[in-house]
Amino acid sequence: MYIRQESFLSFDEIIKFQPVTKLEIILSQLNFDLLINCLNKSHATRGPKGYDIKPMLYSLVAMQVEKIKYRKQLVDRLTCDPVFRYNCGFSVLGLTPSESSFSRFFTKISKTKELEECFINTVKQAQSLGIITGENLAVDSTKIDAYEKAKPNSQLSNDGVSANWGMKLDTNGNRIKWFGYKLHIAADTDSELPLSILVTPANKYDSEVAVELLDKFIKDYSPVKNPKNIIMDAGYDSKNNFNYITHQMLSQPIIALNNRGSFTSPEGLNEDMNPICSMGYPLVYWGKDGDYLKYRCPHVCGKVSCPQGTKWCSNSDYGYCLKINYKSENRYYTYPPRHTEQYKNLFNKRTSIERVNSRLKEHLNVNNQRSAGIKKVIATCLLSCIALIAGTIAVNKPTA
Repeated sequence: MYIRQESFLSFDEIIKFQPVTKLEIILSQLNFDLLINCLNKSHATRGPKGYDIKPMLYSLVAMQVEKIKYRKQLVDRLTCDPVFRYNCGFSVLGLTPSESSFSRFFTKISKTKELEECFINTVKQAQSLGIITGENLAVDSTKIDAYEKAKPNSQLSNDGVSANWGMKLDTNGNRIKWFGYKLHIAADTDSELPLSILVTPANKYDSEVAVELLDKFIKDYSPVKNPKNIIMDAGYDSKNNFNYITHQMLSQPIIALNNRGSFTSPEGLNEDMNPICSMGYPLVYWGKDGDYLKYRCPHVCGKVSCPQGTKWCSNSDYGYCLKINYKSENRYYTYPPRHTEQYKNLFNKRTSIERVNSRLKEHLNVNNQRSAGIKKVIATCLLSCIALIAGTIAVNKPTA
């Protein structure tokens, strides 16, 4: 005879004694009030009826956190797992939405601007808690495969929003080709959290998107103080990006140089981008004076023994002195200078954006696109980013 021991406690009381899961921690920090108010407006007539909006939003976030691949699997999990259903906010004994209900609901939220505002508010919450410093910003992109079927180049619309073919080099220098989109991210290097995102077709060059992404960052978080340094790889090496960061953001561009097929250093510089004297010796960096970097004769400074002595370049006992305005000559000259350890340590912070990309794709399902169209891709990315920041807030938030 099959006998099952009856419980003297209710389901709600039993749940209190269960260990807190990662999903519960993340959901506890979510605030979708703006989006819920938008969806509750009278003009929002489309979509499922009879289900609360908040549990459906929590379920879509849970789908990213739990790396659930299909909406059908989400529905099955909600149906068969009462703890999961309870954590998402649904009644333990009630009905759960169907796959088509979730699909219609996701279409609805992808058309709103309030979802992105919820993301921005989550970032601001992390800033207010001191989790995000915003001193150094790293920028990069990552590939996203499209849900729709790949098309040959001859059938592509090239309208700036439809999926397209993209190609980039991985960390090992191998060429990767895919059909879909690019997720462009500006992330805080200290907290390794995304602060601003853009989604474009995969054929859009990273360098062309940088200014738009940074401009969006400024508008979203104005009047927050601009970052001190903007760190990017060689794919963003363009005069437009250097000038925008220097003169519009009043920040320092820390961008790797693209040699563009050149096999020699620019005239007057060695391979470490250190200015050299007429004898070919690297000048000695002597600090910063306002907007100018100061370099002195290496012979006078005792770094080399020049056969021409000090009089070759200057009649002054102080020796030859070079001053460069690093804000007007901002591609080759930066502060700190490119040849210093300080610069190299600063540029190494760029790896933080790679970890952000990895967490979003490997742990938060961002590359698992189950809907066609760029708006739905953006919605998926926003849900994953919100989950990442909410989880970080939960871990670092001071307890009462």
